[in-house]
Amino acid sequence: MNTTITSNKQVNRKPLIIGLIAGIIIGSVMTLVFYNMSLSMKKNISDNSSSRVMKKERVPLYWVAPMDANYRRDKAGKSPMGMDLIPFYDDGAISGDTSLDAGVGTIKISPEVVNNLGVRTAKAAFKPLHSQIKTVGFVKYDEDKLVHIHPRVEGWIEKLYIKAVGDPVKKSQPLYDLYSPELVNAQEELLLALERKNSRLVQAAENRLFALQLPKPSIEKIKKTKKIQQTITFYSPQDGVIENLYIREGFFVKPGTMLLSIGDLSEVWVEAEIFERQAGQVKTNTPVTMTLDYLPGQSWQGKVDYIYPTLDIKTRTVKVRLRFENTKGEFKPNMFAQIILHIQGNAQALLIPKEALIRTGSQDRIVFALGNGRFKSIEVEVGRFDKTHVEILSGLNEGDLVVSSSQFLLDSESSKSSDFIRMLPAQEKTSEAESVNTQMLMNSKMSMPEGMNISKSSAATSGIINSLMVGHRMINISRAAIEKWGRPAATVDFIVKEGVDLSDLAQGLHVDFTFEVENGDFVITQLNLASSEKE
Repeated sequence: MNTTITSNKQVNRKPLIIGLIAGIIIGSVMTLVFYNMSLSMKKNISDNSSSRVMKKERVPLYWVAPMDANYRRDKAGKSPMGMDLIPFYDDGAISGDTSLDAGVGTIKISPEVVNNLGVRTAKAAFKPLHSQIKTVGFVKYDEDKLVHIHPRVEGWIEKLYIKAVGDPVKKSQPLYDLYSPELVNAQEELLLALERKNSRLVQAAENRLFALQLPKPSIEKIKKTKKIQQTITFYSPQDGVIENLYIREGFFVKPGTMLLSIGDLSEVWVEAEIFERQAGQVKTNTPVTMTLDYLPGQSWQGKVDYIYPTLDIKTRTVKVRLRFENTKGEFKPNMFAQIILHIQGNAQALLIPKEALIRTGSQDRIVFALGNGRFKSIEVEVGRFDKTHVEILSGLNEGDLVVSSSQFLLDSESSKSSDFIRMLPAQEKTSEAESVNTQMLMNSKMSMPEGMNISKSSAATSGIINSLMVGHRMINISRAAIEKWGRPAATVDFIVKEGVDLSDLAQGLHVDFTFEVENGDFVITQLNLASSEKE
């Protein structure tokens, strides 16, 4: 009995083991199937994501040389200088969002290109402008202390104590002896008055001798010795040097004759010239630095003493006068001097770095950094300059960013289609000419990669002739709207291409015509009278 029971228990365990094994196998198979399905789904998602990324991959419009904006190629390569060409992208291809456009002329560059170009920006800020005006000047005598000597009587120079121009003289030093009959007669009158002891006559005689410039020591000598002096010695009225000498011993002189002049060199004048446009910046007491070629390494500090009220009609310059002490005798008349006038402006001015300014023959402009890699050339009005900064009168606001490095490459791209007007990012004020010119410039002036499709270069429309200049082949037409460009009706000046017949045209006629945009001009290539006019 016991044996039978054991055998039955073993028989009942077999189905359980078989079911367990089958469950394990089925579970493994299902796990493997679901795992493979999961891998397949992940791969599909990855492929879709990669596909979307590839769809958004940016395609350069062209490649440009870093140092030459006019050197462009359809593919990557090397510039003539051996540098790698830089890809240039369309705004839409980079950002994918045209709402960030800041008007015509806006370009956008990827951060990698901005970094490769070394683009640096600076912020416009209000600061005091300390400018300098560099000019030249000449050392002169202090004309306040320049003495010209003339006689007041006729006579002859008996003796001359100074011999040449430039001789130094001291105050009360003898200059020349003069024999004058008039002085002899005046002395006789004094002696007669003294003999008569008439005080009124004595005083009158002395006054006459003083009026004739007879020195006081000579008058005292006459009164003491009671003798007439045939020759009278005249003395220097001040210290200085002989600037001019027009007499020699034996000369006959009379009132009005220029004998000599004496200049005092204890202080000198320096006359400098500044341009007409700079005159408004210079004021009295403006600090000045002066250097001289014959004393290198030395400089002297002074101030503007006087600004002359007239303008030189030939040189269009204004003279300013400076004063310098010359106790050591370092400054000599007619010396050439370099002058720097330090213009100190207390008023705040809107300043940008000088290197950020692009100066052309017709306008001044800067490259405005709009953010997110967007740049645009805009026109500005400039004022004063100093060593490192320039004043902006209009076109910028405080805090605006301007490009101060690599701006010429950016400007060459932006200026082709820019209206040079500052616009906010949300504004879109593109005129017909600007819109069409942008497309034409991209189509005709750039080396486009193959496959680029830009078709807004010509259009057919109709309109009414407002005016006609046959000799100049110019015509003004009020044209209809151009649907393919999205442009409304407008009145536009056109140039008529050679070969197009203008003989049947007149003001007020309706015409059908086709025009293109060439270098910013609207050029009519085909023109016919409208069907209504032909009938």
